[in-house]
Amino acid sequence: MFALEKKSEPGCVILRIAGRIESSNASSVEREIFSAMEGLDDADRLVLDAEDLAYVSSAGLRVVLRVKKAHKNTVVTNVRSDVYEIFDMTGFTEMMEIEKAYRTVDITGCEILGEGANGVVYRVGADMIVKVYRNADALEEIQKERDLARKAFVMGVPTAIPYDVVKVGDKYGSVFEMLDALSFAAILQRQPERVQELAKAGVDILKIIHATKLKPGDLPDVKIEARSWVSHTEPYLKRETFVKLRRLVEDIPDTTNMLHGDFHIKNIMRQGGENLLIDMDTLTMGHPVFELAAIYLAYVGFSELDPTVVEKFLGIPAALARRFFDETMRFYFGTDDEEKLREVEKKLRVLCFTRLVRRTLNKTQATEEEKSAMLTAYVSGLEELVPTMDKLYF
Repeated sequence: MFALEKKSEPGCVILRIAGRIESSNASSVEREIFSAMEGLDDADRLVLDAEDLAYVSSAGLRVVLRVKKAHKNTVVTNVRSDVYEIFDMTGFTEMMEIEKAYRTVDITGCEILGEGANGVVYRVGADMIVKVYRNADALEEIQKERDLARKAFVMGVPTAIPYDVVKVGDKYGSVFEMLDALSFAAILQRQPERVQELAKAGVDILKIIHATKLKPGDLPDVKIEARSWVSHTEPYLKRETFVKLRRLVEDIPDTTNMLHGDFHIKNIMRQGGENLLIDMDTLTMGHPVFELAAIYLAYVGFSELDPTVVEKFLGIPAALARRFFDETMRFYFGTDDEEKLREVEKKLRVLCFTRLVRRTLNKTQATEEEKSAMLTAYVSGLEELVPTMDKLYF
């Protein structure tokens, strides 16, 4: 059975196709579609709405191909998952625009597991986690994250790979199958005495990431971003401080280590006895000092002026976050030498304050008075630390 319904809009003709297209009816279906296309202008968009298309065989695919050849501005929309797989496996998704129909997920009342710049992670049932993207048009962003997660997984990084895309209200989400998983943040909220154990587990993952070497161009270079941080400090620093800061950042070796970019306890999940990393859309490459500076920022830097910031961000007290950072550094560098660890922290603080200057200038929710207070603190920190530095790497 096959049915076709035509609807015309300015600059667009929509053909709603329903039922099955197979060898037994392909010829008649083709005649119906081409008849409905009569008078279609070359500039018009032809939409084959496949919401009710239950099946398409190879004969049906040839019909779609001939329609596409006859009218280049043809797209297929609202394709159900099983039919989309047919288009995908046969290469049609590379030849023309084919839009999958996404199932909807309701997150009302769901527990928030994590929150970052790009989205919010919710638990939807015992075995499903959904990351909802803030950007309402995030399909390209989602595909990028899926590709990065696969790349990291193949390279040995223990990460969760999203297996589906869903609609959540007017936004899109990535779905992860994670049975009874808890973030390290959630575990620490319930069992703060496990701070050392979890810091060690986090470092184990971090070292796998940093030991992964890439080819130039495989991922964005973090130093390009760091140069932007530095440029924003110029109007606020003494000239000699700015010049030295710029040189110190440029002198950081251009390595090709993989970096996560947003490594903290809300992005590490424990599922059974396995620890998995999520939020892979921030992957970059460069020297590990940039990663450690971002870690310092998450646990300490954000809350230097206001301890409640880290409590709102990570859900644990500022003192516990500080201890988690300290334990992380001890395990990462394999030392209890406080002097060495404090020297490392000074380097991280320089990069942290440099980054925070730009972040403060771009902060839209802060008053000018609040921005001024923050800038004063960060600039003061740089003026104090930069003259004492001979290098920012280790």
